[in-house]
Amino acid sequence: MQTPASSQLAPSQRELFQLTLRLADDALVLGHRLSEWSGHGPMLEEDIALSNLGLDLIGQARMFYDVAGAAEGRGRDEDELAYFRDAGAYRNIQLVELPNGDFARTMLRQFFYSAFMQPYFAALEKSPEPRLSDIGAKAVKEMAYHVRHSAEWVIRLGDGTDESRRRMITALDDLWGFTGELFEVPDDERALVDAGIAPDRAALKPTWDAHVARVLREATLDVPKPRGMQTGGRSGRHTEYLGKMLAEMQVLARAHRGVKW
Repeated sequence: MQTPASSQLAPSQRELFQLTLRLADDALVLGHRLSEWSGHGPMLEEDIALSNLGLDLIGQARMFYDVAGAAEGRGRDEDELAYFRDAGAYRNIQLVELPNGDFARTMLRQFFYSAFMQPYFAALEKSPEPRLSDIGAKAVKEMAYHVRHSAEWVIRLGDGTDESRRRMITALDDLWGFTGELFEVPDDERALVDAGIAPDRAALKPTWDAHVARVLREATLDVPKPRGMQTGGRSGRHTEYLGKMLAEMQVLARAHRGVKW
């Protein structure tokens, strides 16, 4: 049996590849989801804001794919990693691949993700790996805006009209069960955490819990009770929605492989 190329890497490079691939996939998939709002936002200002959030995430994905490609050492660049892998090879959490739904659902998903990634990037900025610390220093500033913007909407809609509150409650019930993957630490990531190169996702949960509880309280919403969490995205087990999204996202690149834009 032929051994996959990524498993032939030196351990530190193999682990770095997997780490940055996960981070890139999270950002790219969510960035693409936000791009689907372009031209469809509830108001012009918010249409522009959602597009900008998406661009920030796609920019972060590009930086992580660049590090991943270098660590893998197979010559795959950001385009190869983004456009020429099928859904089963993606390592994003399931939360980011879910359909946008309505505006309340989109804003709550963005808040859940951003409230985790802001402290994650703040910790990543202290990594002794310069490529990671550079990304963390840039992305933490972007994520501060993402958190603020999405939290304001969660509060406004949760504590708004009867209709906006109903939609936010529905979104909270639908999305809560997908938040557990944010804190999973895959086995091959543990060595990087122990070496101080990567932040410990699990250790960020109390910070995330407190932030989420505070915002939901302002939105006059209850924190959902503990429940079983969806999992599998990190190992390539995804919802039906990712494959459909990738088919749309990748069609042009696959139809004209080798073309440089």
